[in-house]
Amino acid sequence: MEQFHWNRRMVLPKRTSELIALMAISTTLFLFLHTRDLNTKLKEMEVKIQPYSMVSGNQLISGDSGPAEVSGMRATMKLLESTGEMQSLQPTRLNNTRKAQTEVVFFNRVPKVGSQTLMELIRRLSSKNDFGFHQDRVQRVETIRLSLEDQAELAALVSSYEPPGVYIKHVCFTNVSNFGLPEPIYINLVRDPVERVISWYYYVRAPWYYVERKIAFPDIPLPDPKWLKKDFETCVLTDDRECRYVRGEIREGIGDHRRQSMFFCGHHHDCLPFDTRGALERAKMAVERHYAVVGVLEEMNTTLTVLEKYVPRFFEGASDIYWNEISRYTPINKNAFKPPVSEEVKNIVRRNFTREIEFYEFCKQRLHKQYLALKL
Repeated sequence: MEQFHWNRRMVLPKRTSELIALMAISTTLFLFLHTRDLNTKLKEMEVKIQPYSMVSGNQLISGDSGPAEVSGMRATMKLLESTGEMQSLQPTRLNNTRKAQTEVVFFNRVPKVGSQTLMELIRRLSSKNDFGFHQDRVQRVETIRLSLEDQAELAALVSSYEPPGVYIKHVCFTNVSNFGLPEPIYINLVRDPVERVISWYYYVRAPWYYVERKIAFPDIPLPDPKWLKKDFETCVLTDDRECRYVRGEIREGIGDHRRQSMFFCGHHHDCLPFDTRGALERAKMAVERHYAVVGVLEEMNTTLTVLEKYVPRFFEGASDIYWNEISRYTPINKNAFKPPVSEEVKNIVRRNFTREIEFYEFCKQRLHKQYLALKL
Protein backbone atom coordinates (compact mmCIF):
# COMPACT_ATOMS: atom_id res chain seq x y z
CA MET A 1 0.00 0.00 0.00
CA GLU A 2 2.81 2.38 0.91
CA GLN A 3 4.52 1.54 -2.40
CA PHE A 4 1.27 2.47 -4.25
CA HIS A 5 1.08 5.87 -2.52
CA TRP A 6 4.77 6.52 -3.21
CA ASN A 7 4.29 5.81 -6.93
CA ARG A 8 1.20 8.01 -6.99
CA ARG A 9 3.12 10.90 -5.43
CA MET A 10 5.85 10.48 -8.05
CA VAL A 11 3.36 10.73 -10.98
CA LEU A 12 1.38 13.77 -9.77
CA PRO A 13 4.08 16.43 -10.26
CA LYS A 14 4.59 15.37 -13.87
CA ARG A 15 0.85 15.63 -14.65
CA THR A 16 0.62 18.91 -12.78
CA SER A 17 3.47 20.41 -14.81
CA GLU A 18 1.81 19.24 -18.03
CA LEU A 19 -1.45 20.83 -16.92
CA ILE A 20 0.30 24.10 -16.08
CA ALA A 21 2.07 24.10 -19.45
CA LEU A 22 -1.23 23.46 -21.25
CA MET A 23 -2.90 26.30 -19.33
CA ALA A 24 0.01 28.63 -20.17
CA ILE A 25 -0.26 27.83 -23.89
CA SER A 26 -4.04 28.30 -23.80
CA THR A 27 -3.69 31.62 -21.99
CA THR A 28 -1.05 32.83 -24.45
CA LEU A 29 -3.27 31.88 -27.39
CA PHE A 30 -6.26 33.64 -25.81
CA LEU A 31 -4.22 36.79 -25.18
CA PHE A 32 -2.87 36.72 -28.75
CA LEU A 33 -6.37 36.46 -30.24
CA HIS A 34 -7.76 39.08 -27.88
CA THR A 35 -4.90 41.50 -28.61
CA ARG A 36 -5.30 40.98 -32.35
CA ASP A 37 -9.03 41.73 -32.17
CA LEU A 38 -8.39 44.83 -30.06
CA ASN A 39 -5.79 46.02 -32.55
CA THR A 40 -8.28 45.59 -35.40
CA LYS A 41 -10.96 47.55 -33.51
CA LEU A 42 -8.48 50.32 -32.72
CA LYS A 43 -7.57 50.68 -36.39
CA GLU A 44 -11.23 50.81 -37.35
CA MET A 45 -11.84 53.47 -34.68
CA GLU A 46 -8.90 55.51 -35.98
CA VAL A 47 -10.50 55.55 -39.41
CA LYS A 48 -13.83 56.68 -37.97
CA ILE A 49 -12.40 59.59 -35.98
CA GLN A 50 -9.94 60.86 -38.61
CA PRO A 51 -11.10 63.40 -41.21
CA TYR A 52 -11.29 62.40 -44.89
CA SER A 53 -8.19 64.45 -45.67
CA MET A 54 -6.21 62.13 -43.41
CA VAL A 55 -7.77 58.83 -44.51
CA SER A 56 -8.69 57.78 -48.00
CA GLY A 57 -8.41 54.76 -50.24
CA ASN A 58 -10.68 52.77 -47.91
CA GLN A 59 -7.92 52.60 -45.31
CA LEU A 60 -9.25 50.17 -42.73
CA ILE A 61 -7.40 47.26 -41.24
CA SER A 62 -4.46 47.26 -43.61
CA GLY A 63 -1.16 45.82 -42.60
CA ASP A 64 0.35 46.54 -46.02
CA SER A 65 -1.19 49.89 -46.93
CA GLY A 66 -0.77 53.17 -45.13
CA PRO A 67 0.54 56.71 -45.55
CA ALA A 68 1.82 56.10 -49.11
CA GLU A 69 -1.61 54.93 -50.20
CA VAL A 70 -3.28 57.93 -48.57
CA SER A 71 -0.82 60.50 -49.96
CA GLY A 72 -1.02 58.93 -53.42
CA MET A 73 -4.81 59.18 -53.41
CA ARG A 74 -4.64 62.77 -52.20
CA ALA A 75 -2.18 63.71 -54.95
CA THR A 76 -4.48 62.23 -57.61
CA MET A 77 -7.43 64.08 -56.12
CA LYS A 78 -5.59 67.43 -56.23
CA LEU A 79 -4.52 66.81 -59.83
CA LEU A 80 -8.08 66.01 -60.91
CA GLU A 81 -9.41 69.08 -59.10
CA SER A 82 -6.84 71.32 -60.78
CA THR A 83 -7.84 70.05 -64.24
CA GLY A 84 -11.58 70.09 -63.54
CA GLU A 85 -11.90 66.32 -64.05
CA MET A 86 -12.97 65.56 -60.48
CA GLN A 87 -16.62 66.42 -61.01
CA SER A 88 -16.90 64.49 -64.26
CA LEU A 89 -15.59 61.17 -62.89
CA GLN A 90 -18.19 58.42 -63.39
CA PRO A 91 -17.78 54.74 -62.50
CA THR A 92 -19.59 53.59 -65.65
CA ARG A 93 -17.11 55.40 -67.90
CA LEU A 94 -14.16 53.92 -66.01
CA ASN A 95 -15.43 50.35 -65.82
CA ASN A 96 -14.65 48.02 -68.71
CA THR A 97 -16.70 45.24 -67.10
CA ARG A 98 -19.69 46.61 -69.04
CA LYS A 99 -17.84 45.80 -72.29
CA ALA A 100 -17.49 42.11 -71.41
CA GLN A 101 -19.54 39.72 -73.53
CA THR A 102 -19.24 36.80 -71.13
CA GLU A 103 -19.09 36.39 -67.35
CA VAL A 104 -15.58 34.97 -67.39
CA VAL A 105 -12.69 36.74 -65.66
CA PHE A 106 -9.28 36.39 -67.32
CA PHE A 107 -6.51 37.06 -64.78
CA ASN A 108 -3.24 36.97 -66.80
CA ARG A 109 -1.24 37.40 -63.65
CA VAL A 110 2.12 39.15 -63.49
CA PRO A 111 4.71 37.31 -61.35
CA LYS A 112 5.88 38.82 -58.04
CA VAL A 113 3.13 41.43 -57.65
CA GLY A 114 1.05 39.58 -55.05
CA SER A 115 -0.79 37.64 -57.74
CA GLN A 116 -0.61 34.34 -55.88
CA THR A 117 -2.32 35.95 -52.90
CA LEU A 118 -5.03 37.39 -55.15
CA MET A 119 -5.40 33.95 -56.74
CA GLU A 120 -5.98 32.43 -53.30
CA LEU A 121 -8.54 35.16 -52.57
CA ILE A 122 -10.37 34.36 -55.82
CA ARG A 123 -10.31 30.65 -55.00
CA ARG A 124 -12.03 31.31 -51.67
CA LEU A 125 -14.49 33.73 -53.27
CA SER A 126 -15.42 31.08 -55.85
CA SER A 127 -17.13 29.07 -53.09
CA LYS A 128 -18.75 32.10 -51.50
CA ASN A 129 -19.97 33.69 -54.74
CA ASP A 130 -20.61 30.48 -56.67
CA PHE A 131 -18.40 30.66 -59.74
CA GLY A 132 -15.91 28.34 -61.42
CA PHE A 133 -12.21 28.55 -60.55
CA HIS A 134 -9.67 27.48 -63.18
CA GLN A 135 -5.91 27.94 -63.22
CA ASP A 136 -3.18 26.91 -65.63
CA ARG A 137 -1.17 23.85 -64.64
CA VAL A 138 2.46 24.20 -63.55
CA GLN A 139 4.67 24.48 -66.63
CA ARG A 140 8.15 23.05 -67.08
CA VAL A 141 8.98 26.12 -69.18
CA GLU A 142 6.55 28.99 -68.69
CA THR A 143 6.18 30.82 -71.99
CA ILE A 144 4.49 34.20 -71.64
CA ARG A 145 4.73 35.29 -75.29
CA LEU A 146 2.74 33.10 -77.65
CA SER A 147 2.58 32.52 -81.38
CA LEU A 148 -0.62 33.52 -83.16
CA GLU A 149 -1.76 29.88 -83.21
CA ASP A 150 -1.15 29.50 -79.47
CA GLN A 151 -3.00 32.77 -78.80
CA ALA A 152 -6.00 31.42 -80.71
CA GLU A 153 -5.83 28.20 -78.68
CA LEU A 154 -5.68 30.17 -75.42
CA ALA A 155 -8.60 32.38 -76.48
CA ALA A 156 -10.65 29.26 -77.24
CA LEU A 157 -9.77 27.79 -73.84
CA VAL A 158 -10.83 30.95 -71.97
CA SER A 159 -14.10 30.99 -73.91
CA SER A 160 -14.76 27.31 -73.22
CA TYR A 161 -15.32 27.79 -69.49
CA GLU A 162 -18.93 27.93 -68.40
CA PRO A 163 -19.80 31.36 -66.98
CA PRO A 164 -19.52 32.59 -64.34
CA GLY A 165 -15.91 31.54 -64.02
CA VAL A 166 -12.31 32.69 -63.63
CA TYR A 167 -9.25 31.57 -65.58
CA ILE A 168 -5.74 32.35 -64.27
CA LYS A 169 -2.44 32.08 -66.14
CA HIS A 170 1.00 33.76 -66.36
CA VAL A 171 0.78 35.09 -69.92
CA CYS A 172 0.94 38.35 -71.88
CA PHE A 173 -2.33 40.14 -72.60
CA THR A 174 -4.28 38.12 -75.16
CA ASN A 175 -7.13 39.88 -76.94
CA VAL A 176 -9.72 37.12 -77.01
CA SER A 177 -12.17 39.16 -79.11
CA ASN A 178 -9.59 39.33 -81.94
CA PHE A 179 -10.37 35.65 -82.59
CA GLY A 180 -14.11 36.21 -82.92
CA LEU A 181 -14.79 35.07 -79.36
CA PRO A 182 -16.63 36.93 -76.57
CA GLU A 183 -14.64 39.53 -74.61
CA PRO A 184 -13.91 38.35 -71.03
CA ILE A 185 -13.40 40.55 -67.94
CA TYR A 186 -9.67 41.27 -67.67
CA ILE A 187 -8.02 41.96 -64.30
CA ASN A 188 -4.42 42.12 -63.07
CA LEU A 189 -2.06 43.57 -60.45
CA VAL A 190 1.08 45.72 -60.64
CA ARG A 191 3.83 46.59 -58.19
CA ASP A 192 6.65 49.11 -57.89
CA PRO A 193 8.79 47.85 -60.80
CA VAL A 194 12.15 48.05 -59.01
CA GLU A 195 10.84 46.26 -55.91
CA ARG A 196 9.31 43.68 -58.23
CA VAL A 197 12.55 42.98 -60.12
CA ILE A 198 14.40 42.55 -56.79
CA SER A 199 11.69 40.18 -55.60
CA TRP A 200 11.93 38.18 -58.85
CA TYR A 201 15.74 38.01 -58.55
CA TYR A 202 15.58 36.35 -55.12
CA TYR A 203 12.45 34.33 -55.85
CA VAL A 204 14.21 32.26 -58.53
CA ARG A 205 17.05 31.64 -56.05
CA ALA A 206 14.90 30.62 -53.08
CA PRO A 207 15.54 27.04 -51.85
CA TRP A 208 11.85 26.17 -51.67
CA TYR A 209 11.43 27.30 -55.29
CA TYR A 210 13.82 24.57 -56.44
CA VAL A 211 12.29 22.02 -54.11
CA GLU A 212 8.89 22.66 -55.71
CA ARG A 213 10.40 22.53 -59.21
CA LYS A 214 12.26 19.27 -58.45
CA ILE A 215 9.10 17.64 -57.13
CA ALA A 216 7.17 18.66 -60.24
CA PHE A 217 9.99 17.93 -62.70
CA PRO A 218 12.61 15.56 -61.16
CA ASP A 219 14.97 15.70 -64.15
CA ILE A 220 15.49 19.47 -63.95
CA PRO A 221 19.19 20.13 -63.16
CA LEU A 222 20.11 22.13 -60.09
CA PRO A 223 21.62 25.59 -60.70
CA ASP A 224 25.23 26.60 -60.14
CA PRO A 225 25.80 27.34 -56.40
CA LYS A 226 27.74 30.49 -57.34
CA TRP A 227 24.69 31.80 -59.18
CA LEU A 228 22.48 31.00 -56.21
CA LYS A 229 24.74 32.90 -53.81
CA LYS A 230 25.08 36.02 -56.00
CA ASP A 231 23.32 38.94 -54.30
CA PHE A 232 21.40 41.65 -56.16
CA GLU A 233 23.56 44.58 -55.02
CA THR A 234 26.75 42.92 -56.27
CA CYS A 235 24.98 41.96 -59.47
CA VAL A 236 24.04 45.61 -60.17
CA LEU A 237 27.27 47.24 -58.99
CA THR A 238 29.51 44.88 -61.03
CA ASP A 239 27.41 45.43 -64.17
CA ASP A 240 26.60 41.72 -64.30
CA ARG A 241 24.79 40.66 -67.47
CA GLU A 242 21.81 39.45 -65.41
CA CYS A 243 21.30 42.88 -63.80
CA ARG A 244 22.01 45.06 -66.83
CA TYR A 245 18.87 46.86 -67.95
CA VAL A 246 19.61 48.40 -71.34
CA ARG A 247 16.94 50.44 -73.13
CA GLY A 248 15.93 48.87 -76.42
CA GLU A 249 17.57 45.55 -75.64
CA ILE A 250 15.65 42.45 -76.72
CA ARG A 251 15.77 39.21 -74.79
CA GLU A 252 14.08 36.53 -76.84
CA GLY A 253 13.10 33.10 -75.60
CA ILE A 254 10.32 32.42 -73.13
CA GLY A 255 9.81 36.10 -72.26
CA ASP A 256 11.29 39.03 -70.41
CA HIS A 257 10.38 38.76 -66.74
CA ARG A 258 12.19 42.01 -65.93
CA ARG A 259 9.15 43.98 -67.06
CA GLN A 260 5.57 43.89 -65.86
CA SER A 261 4.45 46.14 -68.74
CA MET A 262 5.07 43.24 -71.14
CA PHE A 263 2.14 41.38 -69.54
CA PHE A 264 -0.09 44.24 -70.72
CA CYS A 265 1.65 45.13 -73.99
CA GLY A 266 0.87 41.71 -75.45
CA HIS A 267 2.54 39.43 -77.97
CA HIS A 268 3.43 42.00 -80.63
CA HIS A 269 7.07 42.33 -81.70
CA ASP A 270 7.02 46.00 -80.59
CA CYS A 271 6.61 44.76 -77.01
CA LEU A 272 10.04 43.08 -77.01
CA PRO A 273 12.50 46.02 -76.69
CA PHE A 274 13.20 46.92 -73.07
CA ASP A 275 11.83 50.19 -71.63
CA THR A 276 10.71 51.74 -74.94
CA ARG A 277 7.97 54.28 -75.66
CA GLY A 278 6.23 51.99 -78.16
CA ALA A 279 5.90 49.11 -75.67
CA LEU A 280 4.73 51.53 -72.96
CA GLU A 281 1.97 53.02 -75.12
CA ARG A 282 0.73 49.59 -76.19
CA ALA A 283 0.55 48.51 -72.54
CA LYS A 284 -1.34 51.67 -71.53
CA MET A 285 -3.79 51.22 -74.41
CA ALA A 286 -4.57 47.64 -73.39
CA VAL A 287 -5.27 48.73 -69.80
CA GLU A 288 -7.56 51.58 -70.88
CA ARG A 289 -9.48 49.59 -73.48
CA HIS A 290 -9.75 46.14 -71.95
CA TYR A 291 -8.98 45.86 -68.23
CA ALA A 292 -11.80 46.21 -65.72
CA VAL A 293 -9.34 46.65 -62.84
CA VAL A 294 -5.56 46.75 -62.57
CA GLY A 295 -4.84 46.73 -58.85
CA VAL A 296 -1.71 47.94 -57.06
CA LEU A 297 0.02 45.73 -54.51
CA GLU A 298 1.10 48.69 -52.35
CA GLU A 299 -2.52 49.93 -52.22
CA MET A 300 -4.45 46.81 -51.36
CA ASN A 301 -7.30 48.62 -49.58
CA THR A 302 -8.07 50.66 -52.68
CA THR A 303 -7.59 47.66 -54.96
CA LEU A 304 -10.04 45.48 -53.05
CA THR A 305 -12.65 48.25 -52.87
CA VAL A 306 -12.47 48.88 -56.62
CA LEU A 307 -12.66 45.14 -57.38
CA GLU A 308 -15.73 44.83 -55.16
CA LYS A 309 -17.50 47.77 -56.79
CA TYR A 310 -16.45 47.30 -60.43
CA VAL A 311 -16.59 43.48 -60.63
CA PRO A 312 -19.16 42.67 -57.89
CA ARG A 313 -20.33 39.34 -59.33
CA PHE A 314 -16.95 37.86 -58.50
CA PHE A 315 -15.47 40.08 -55.77
CA GLU A 316 -18.33 40.78 -53.39
CA GLY A 317 -16.94 40.29 -49.86
CA ALA A 318 -13.31 40.35 -51.03
CA SER A 319 -12.10 42.81 -48.38
CA ASP A 320 -13.55 40.78 -45.54
CA ILE A 321 -11.96 37.52 -46.70
CA TYR A 322 -8.63 39.16 -47.52
CA TRP A 323 -8.13 41.02 -44.23
CA ASN A 324 -9.79 38.53 -41.88
CA GLU A 325 -8.53 35.28 -43.38
CA ILE A 326 -5.70 35.50 -45.90
CA SER A 327 -3.70 38.48 -44.61
CA ARG A 328 -3.88 37.35 -40.97
CA TYR A 329 -3.39 33.63 -41.21
CA THR A 330 -2.06 32.71 -44.67
CA PRO A 331 1.13 34.54 -45.68
CA ILE A 332 1.76 33.38 -49.26
CA ASN A 333 5.10 33.27 -51.06
CA LYS A 334 6.95 35.28 -48.41
CA ASN A 335 10.64 34.99 -49.19
CA ALA A 336 12.70 34.93 -46.00
CA PHE A 337 15.86 34.67 -48.10
CA LYS A 338 15.53 38.16 -49.63
CA PRO A 339 18.07 40.52 -48.01
CA PRO A 340 17.56 44.29 -47.93
CA VAL A 341 18.76 46.32 -50.92
CA SER A 342 20.14 49.84 -50.44
CA GLU A 343 18.40 52.90 -51.89
CA GLU A 344 21.62 53.68 -53.75
CA VAL A 345 21.38 50.45 -55.73
CA LYS A 346 17.63 50.85 -56.22
CA ASN A 347 18.22 54.32 -57.68
CA ILE A 348 20.77 52.91 -60.15
CA VAL A 349 18.12 50.48 -61.36
CA ARG A 350 15.40 53.16 -61.41
CA ARG A 351 17.42 55.21 -63.91
CA ASN A 352 16.95 52.38 -66.41
CA PHE A 353 13.30 51.73 -65.54
CA THR A 354 11.84 55.10 -66.54
CA ARG A 355 9.08 53.70 -68.79
CA GLU A 356 8.33 50.89 -66.36
CA ILE A 357 7.90 53.44 -63.57
CA GLU A 358 5.70 55.57 -65.84
CA PHE A 359 3.48 52.57 -66.55
CA TYR A 360 3.22 51.77 -62.84
CA GLU A 361 2.24 55.36 -62.03
CA PHE A 362 -0.29 55.30 -64.88
CA CYS A 363 -1.96 52.17 -63.44
CA LYS A 364 -1.92 53.65 -59.96
CA GLN A 365 -3.57 56.89 -61.09
CA ARG A 366 -6.21 54.95 -63.02
CA LEU A 367 -7.02 52.92 -59.89
CA HIS A 368 -7.31 56.16 -57.89
CA LYS A 369 -9.71 57.59 -60.47
CA GLN A 370 -11.86 54.48 -60.28
CA TYR A 371 -11.98 54.74 -56.50
CA LEU A 372 -12.68 58.49 -56.41
CA ALA A 373 -15.45 58.11 -59.00
CA LEU A 374 -17.33 55.93 -56.50
CA LYS A 375 -17.63 58.96 -54.15
CA LEU A 376 -17.70 56.68 -51.12
